[in-house]
Amino acid sequence: MAARSAPSCHLRLEWVYGYRGHQCRNNLYYTAAKEIVYFVAGVGVVYSPREHRQKFYRGHSDDIISLALHPERVLVATGQVGKEPYICVWDSYTVQTVSVLKDFHTHGIACLAFDLDGQRLVSVGLDSKNAVCVWDWKRGKMLSMAPGHTDRIFDISWDLYQPNKLVSCGVKHIKFWSLCGNALTPKRGVFGKTGDLQTILCLACARDELTYSGALNGDIYVWKGINLIRTIQGAHTAGIFSMNACEEGFATGGRDGCIRLWDLTFKPITVIDLRETDQGYKGLSVRSVCWRGDHILVGTQDSEIFEIVVHERNKPFLIMQGHCEGELWALAVHPTKPLAVTGSDDRSVRIWSLVDHALIARCNMEEPIRCAAVNVDGIHLALGMKDGSFTVLRVRDMTEVVHIKDRKEAIHELKYSPDGTYLAVGCNDSSVDIYGVAQRYKKVGECIGSLSFITHLDWSSDSRYIQTNDGNGTRLFYRMPGGKEVTSKEEIKGVHWASWTCVSGLEVNGIWPKYSDINDINSVDGNYVGQVLVTADDYGIVKLFRYPCLRKGAKFRKYIGHSAHVTNVRWSHDYQWVISIGGADHSVFQWKFIPERKLKDALHIAPQESLADSNSDESDSDLSDVPELDSEIEQETQLTYRRQVYKEDLPQLKEQCKEKQKSATSKRRERAPGNSIRLHFVHGYRGYDCRSNLFYTQIGEIVYHVAAVGVIYNRQQNTQRFYLGHDDDILCLAIHPLKDYVATGQVGRDPSIHIWDTETIKPLSILKGYHQYGVCAVDFSADGKRLASVGIDDSHTVVLWDWKKGEKLSVARGSKDKIFVVKMNPYVPDKLITAGIKHMKFWRRAGDVCIWRDVFLVKTVKAHDGPVFSMHALEKGFVTGGKDGMVALWDDSFERCLKTYAIKRTALAPGSKGLLLEDNPSIRAISLGHGHILVGTKNGEILEVDKSGPITLLVQGHMEGEVWGLATHPYLPICATVSDDKTLRIWDLSPSHCMLAVRKLKKGGRCCCFSPDGKALAVGLNDGSFLMANADTLEDLVSFHHRKDIISDIRFSPGSGKYLAVASHDSFIDIYNVMSSKRVGICKGATSYITHIDWDIRGKLLQVNTGAKEQLFFEAPRGKKQTIPSMEVEKIGWASWTSVLGLCCEGIWPVIGEVTDVTSACLSNDKMILATGDDLGFVKLFRYPTKGKFGKFKRYVAHSTHVTNVRWTYDDSMLVTVGGTDMSLMVWTNEMEGYREKRPCDSEESDIDSEEDGGYDSDVTRENEISYTIRALSTNIRPMFGIKPHLQQKEPSIDERPPVSRAPPQPEKLQTNNVGKKKRPIEDLVLELVFGYRGRDCRNNVHYLNDGDDIIYHTASIGILHNVATGTQSFYQEHNDDILCLTINQHPKFINIVATGQVGDSADMSATAPSIHIWDAMNKQTLSVLRCYHSKGVCSVSFSATGKLLLSVGLDPEHTVTIWRWQEGAKIASRAGHNQRIFVAEFRPDSDTQFVSVGVKHVKFWTLAGRALLSKKGLLSTLEDARMQTMLAVAFGANNLTFTGTISGDVCVWKDHILCRIVARAHNGPVFAMYTTLRDGLIVTGGKERPSKEGGAVKLWDQELRRCRAFRLETGQATDCVRSVCRGQGKILVGTRNAEIIEVGEKNAACNILVNGHVDGPIWGLATHPSRDFFLSAAEDGTVRLWDIADKKMLNKVNLGHAARTVCYSPEGDMVAIGMKNGEFIILLVSSLKIWGKKRDRRCAIHDIRFSPDSRYLAVGSSENSVDFYDLTLGPTLNRISYCKDIPSFVIQMDFSADSQYLQVSSGCYKRQVYEVPSGKHLMDHAAIDRITWATWTSILGDEVTGIWSRHAEKADVNCACVSHSGINLVTGDDFGMVKLFDFPCPEKFAKHKRFLGHSPHVTNIRFTSGDRHVISAGGDDCSLFVWKCVHMPH
Repeated sequence: MAARSAPSCHLRLEWVYGYRGHQCRNNLYYTAAKEIVYFVAGVGVVYSPREHRQKFYRGHSDDIISLALHPERVLVATGQVGKEPYICVWDSYTVQTVSVLKDFHTHGIACLAFDLDGQRLVSVGLDSKNAVCVWDWKRGKMLSMAPGHTDRIFDISWDLYQPNKLVSCGVKHIKFWSLCGNALTPKRGVFGKTGDLQTILCLACARDELTYSGALNGDIYVWKGINLIRTIQGAHTAGIFSMNACEEGFATGGRDGCIRLWDLTFKPITVIDLRETDQGYKGLSVRSVCWRGDHILVGTQDSEIFEIVVHERNKPFLIMQGHCEGELWALAVHPTKPLAVTGSDDRSVRIWSLVDHALIARCNMEEPIRCAAVNVDGIHLALGMKDGSFTVLRVRDMTEVVHIKDRKEAIHELKYSPDGTYLAVGCNDSSVDIYGVAQRYKKVGECIGSLSFITHLDWSSDSRYIQTNDGNGTRLFYRMPGGKEVTSKEEIKGVHWASWTCVSGLEVNGIWPKYSDINDINSVDGNYVGQVLVTADDYGIVKLFRYPCLRKGAKFRKYIGHSAHVTNVRWSHDYQWVISIGGADHSVFQWKFIPERKLKDALHIAPQESLADSNSDESDSDLSDVPELDSEIEQETQLTYRRQVYKEDLPQLKEQCKEKQKSATSKRRERAPGNSIRLHFVHGYRGYDCRSNLFYTQIGEIVYHVAAVGVIYNRQQNTQRFYLGHDDDILCLAIHPLKDYVATGQVGRDPSIHIWDTETIKPLSILKGYHQYGVCAVDFSADGKRLASVGIDDSHTVVLWDWKKGEKLSVARGSKDKIFVVKMNPYVPDKLITAGIKHMKFWRRAGDVCIWRDVFLVKTVKAHDGPVFSMHALEKGFVTGGKDGMVALWDDSFERCLKTYAIKRTALAPGSKGLLLEDNPSIRAISLGHGHILVGTKNGEILEVDKSGPITLLVQGHMEGEVWGLATHPYLPICATVSDDKTLRIWDLSPSHCMLAVRKLKKGGRCCCFSPDGKALAVGLNDGSFLMANADTLEDLVSFHHRKDIISDIRFSPGSGKYLAVASHDSFIDIYNVMSSKRVGICKGATSYITHIDWDIRGKLLQVNTGAKEQLFFEAPRGKKQTIPSMEVEKIGWASWTSVLGLCCEGIWPVIGEVTDVTSACLSNDKMILATGDDLGFVKLFRYPTKGKFGKFKRYVAHSTHVTNVRWTYDDSMLVTVGGTDMSLMVWTNEMEGYREKRPCDSEESDIDSEEDGGYDSDVTRENEISYTIRALSTNIRPMFGIKPHLQQKEPSIDERPPVSRAPPQPEKLQTNNVGKKKRPIEDLVLELVFGYRGRDCRNNVHYLNDGDDIIYHTASIGILHNVATGTQSFYQEHNDDILCLTINQHPKFINIVATGQVGDSADMSATAPSIHIWDAMNKQTLSVLRCYHSKGVCSVSFSATGKLLLSVGLDPEHTVTIWRWQEGAKIASRAGHNQRIFVAEFRPDSDTQFVSVGVKHVKFWTLAGRALLSKKGLLSTLEDARMQTMLAVAFGANNLTFTGTISGDVCVWKDHILCRIVARAHNGPVFAMYTTLRDGLIVTGGKERPSKEGGAVKLWDQELRRCRAFRLETGQATDCVRSVCRGQGKILVGTRNAEIIEVGEKNAACNILVNGHVDGPIWGLATHPSRDFFLSAAEDGTVRLWDIADKKMLNKVNLGHAARTVCYSPEGDMVAIGMKNGEFIILLVSSLKIWGKKRDRRCAIHDIRFSPDSRYLAVGSSENSVDFYDLTLGPTLNRISYCKDIPSFVIQMDFSADSQYLQVSSGCYKRQVYEVPSGKHLMDHAAIDRITWATWTSILGDEVTGIWSRHAEKADVNCACVSHSGINLVTGDDFGMVKLFDFPCPEKFAKHKRFLGHSPHVTNIRFTSGDRHVISAGGDDCSLFVWKCVHMPH
């Protein structure tokens, strides 16, 4: 019996011997109180050297491995290992948790560091990516994360002198991080030539961007910025493990055992070599140093802590020691003194004083020690070794007595006999040897009987027996000293054991769990005196059991602290202490034993103590005398709220059914019905399983809930208003202290809590993401700012929220049993209480974790018979309500009951809206206000009790049990319901809304029906009987009982009601004659139970539905089965239609028909509208007949799960629906088609996206289907093949000259011209101009800044600020990939703030993840970077009205919509937007919470509530023939008007989310851009149009889009396609698809083109003028354009009509040659742009074209593997004179020699060949080739340029190159979009270079301008030209 409860004594951790020095570093510090903080095993230790006292922090569940001290030196952060490791921030003074950070790292937390002001904490994980994470630790929130490095990170530190900078170091790397927004961006440290690339172990940051770091070889590396500037060599002779910065300088400690102190500039101050001091020893290794003032703390590898005073540095003081690395197994206690002996695999045996908490002796042995024992007299100490030997020492001086080795395997257990004469030694080879002590340990016996290694042994008190345990768990007995096995049970029965350390045996059965057979308990020790037993197991837990404990699964108390295996545990000789030792953590824990009598005095022990005895969950002492559970509570705990299908699952289910619906939707479907219904009144209140869910609001209305509806009931007018935001059962409700807001929690897979306003019924915030299955209790804090909620998941999670922000403050596991209530303490805001089955817990909040304390029960008061279900606290007392139906008022200390009220029928006041079903119903909710007590009962009634006694019934519904039966009266507004609660009720549907009559039935019922004259009411019951009652009095007329199973439907025949058809689950329908009360027919033939029956008008035919989905027909009255063709069924006139089968209602079955059933249907009496109810709780309206699958509908949510029945009233004015499990009766009013009061509860149209196509336009399709690749993944743009140059073998040149040679010097590689005498190399390129704008697939991306002086736009990965007057440009170049969207912040507080979003790949938060940059347009400072989860890229950004929030939309498959607080980098809310592309999403200009998104067949109106996004689809139903088109642009008007531009050119005008008119043909083509002017509300639209007289591609409209003025863009294009519009002061700024940016004057409509660019790329052709700053470009768009660098503009363009591939100037600059994609080439005269000559000798593209330097020849290289030569002196006939043969692949580049005699050709198989001109002969002689001087060099091939090929060129190539005119530099462009600058020549592989980013993937061509003043690079994907200024080295 005793084992049923845990022991009442307990243990308190008193001391821990040891310090974790192995595998950890920098884990030892002084706190502000001069205490020392460190950790060992799973315990944080605070040691006070002055008082020699330890305090313990025990919030971790596994080994701690990292520690950081807060800058104020009171708080400590520690990180642990484990599958789900967490970080605790705790107070070193109180050792209480302040915050817990979890749910991110895996494996473990390797490093931690606080920033300068201690607000943020950085952590590094042990996972494969070594993730780095920055936390706002106070709020428990992750701010940012990034993959750290591919290899281990050893140290991380904040730069204390620069904000938002960090440094991390580790295996072969150091990284410098900057934190901006939520993005952590690393730069790798450059070791350069200053030092070797090696592992960096520790670091410290100093002023002026200096970082000092300690390296593996003992050097100190000094970094400036990211560059290594110097090394301090030999600072230590081996690795530097620890570096600590303090006010006076730095301390370093290394593996060489030395401590060095350095001053602030890292000049050495002093060295302390610990190995040379008195305490030192060889191999001492320092793991941690801390320098404060004149004290230095040192932690060593071998678990010692030294304290050194600087003046006496050769006398370090040893303040802590422990065992070193290696497992610790041996433990023995001295028989008479308070000493403990331990021995470990570190080969040392140590003796500890338990009183002084100190090591008093230590001796090193030859072998690892595995067990120990001290003889009774305390003189001898025996040690068992791992090698099978044992040694005996004298305890006094540790000298050896004897050393014996009889065995080969480890000795794991040895014990002296109680009389001191024998020593028993148990070995791993299954034997126990007995030695005689007096005979100098001669072997006297041997026990063999075990089959496995010996684990434990005990002597009997008389030393005549031993018992052993072995590895198999067998317990054996032997007689001593001979060792004969004892098998007789009788002999053993009487034996008293001197000690009990065995783990198996009757007395210790209870230490094993009930159902496990695992061998994980390592050690036990019995305390006979205190009748307790202590055990140690593999999980790091020390447990206390009662002794003896006979029955398995005994209760216990448990204590944590050790990390993994606790290998041994022993009581001290006087039972004052328990000593436990850890295997892997090799620590020794000393626990103080506190027996029961002391517990009383211990009530006031320090707070940390009570924390230590958190009774384990298993051991909550469930005494068997707990009173039985009350039946109602029992029922309630049994309830499950799990669903097969949650409404959240619908989108996925629909996706799965896509195929089905595609096949079905080819037929044109009916439109949704024009009528709609509106919820009018709900009868019902959820009392049966909820409590305290009924309150008065501020203005005296009553708020409660039923089904999925929050109800506000006005008792004066008897009306209800509804909150319909939930989509499943509401389980709890709480009211804000100010009584104006309500919080409700619902059922769901990820259930939400809605906080809503009772006046406006609008949601203020929605909380979700932390509960599962449902939320069963909520409560507001006293200040109303916080909300606590409890979930119904298995551990009943408790969450505390800041509900306005929608943030969780903390979360904790509640309890295994159901929690019923949660209450926040009104006086102490951080405390809350939960109460539930057999428990009550008191919580206090600490960051992220709640801690609870046992609180002693003060007294109990008998208040009610049966349970008390509800309490309400008043100013001066309490009011309670209970199961006994009484309401009681109490005084404020529960001393006196002041008054009771009985809830009885007799007390009901005359104004009641209904009848009480029974006296004294169980009370579930109680609340006071407005002079009344409000009471909610289990039976679903709400009553108001006047203080003076009368009781008014306000609302009621059915009680527990499903409601199925529903019938409406043939000519009165009343209906009848019958339910499983065994009642039949009549309800008034007119404005009095009350229950008119109720009658109890013997059995529950499933169906009912009024007779045609309304006088009789038939009711079918669940036992197979039915009755007919008088409809007025409900008295029985007649009843029958012919069937055994449920009666499922019952119907009177129409007209006189002569027959009654009764359908049952027995699959029969009985037909009765009502007059004669006889059964006249039986309908047979159904294969399953009957679900619905209907009569035809003549009363001759029955239509039947069965559970097998059969639709059958029977003739009345005999019941003969008929077969009627489906076409005929429609033609028959039916008296009613409740059938759910048949062609007429095929469309009511949803796409996911397998998962959910349509349970009921009812056709309106005008035969127009079919209403249905289904298993998911939807009420839907369809047009009748609904032919074709998946009809369109309107749907309404109010019921929670099954809607069991729906019925129209006799005049179709109302629809009545009943819910199965929600027991509510809902009354909906029918609103006819013309009736148009806009209300938000109108429904979504249909399950399926509209199948009408949304319209087509080539530009839209291109934008929708474009796939964005990130640079890193780009592949080669040319179809190259062969071996890349850097992988080819060099052939040695034939003539390898000797080093000294008479031969003439080698000629120049390159003819150097037009450069001054001094050649100055180019050291840098600076972007000066960009010609290009991304208009082809982006929009709304051109804006005015600074009152129209500047414009901002983007191309490639560059943001461009362009001055309108001067044309100068400046650039934002921080993006690392293409920008896709741009917006500006219009709030005056954030002037010139720009946000740009870019392409990315997966959303792993690494550098290639998509990101948004927010930056200042004027100074180009990055203000924030948001790495986001929009995989693929960000396609739209928009700032909110206050400018503080940013909205972004992704290109990921869900097209996620996210809201950010961009300044903090915090993501507020995110949600899937639409299954197809969203093009634009914009905030309403006056709002921070409303925004609109538009896209492919999509417009949605969004609201941000807390952290949740709510969306409504745009409703078209109100306009005839409106269809959902693809929407492209959005603008806004006053009074919640929204305008969306469509693909057809119409503009839709929306009021709220309902379409109210269409501006037809606002443009002739798609409306791509719309802009709302904030100052005057005018709207600009831009579209795709052919220019015409009256039309124009840009229009300016008034605020309502009624009148407009059109502007023509004089661009000369056939169609203008506008992609972006913006309006400034009197000007409109337009960006076009053709890459032009145009300014249009509003007054004079004059157009001024500001920016030009190529329309389509790639731009293959590029040529620079021989002497002026002009250049030509030729592109895929069929134009050649001439650009002027000085004037920053395009001078001219020629339309060729075909794509151009290459272009070239003649040497004098008077002619231009152009090569085309179709094989033609053209020569133009520059002066007149007239054609001088043209020729087409080839069919394929011309890739390069060149004039010879003497202007005589023209070389034309094509993709037909050929080069043709033409002689220009022969005039414009251009006859080919010869060509080059045997070129192995297509030609890429060509260069002439300076003397025009040779031509070098690079081809597509990575081969470069040289040909003679003009013969075309292939030159093979290497020596000759080496001597050629080239006029130009543009080849990417050749030995001279091997170095330009990078290591990463597997998939991507270098595309172009150009050597400067000076001949000493080379620039290249590649497929990654990089421009690189090299020295020329660069024959060595992987030559050094500088790289310049900005282009999208594929730089196609690159050239120097004359005089090497600029480099021009041409883009492939970005169609842009970049002009880079060359920066030359100074002379």
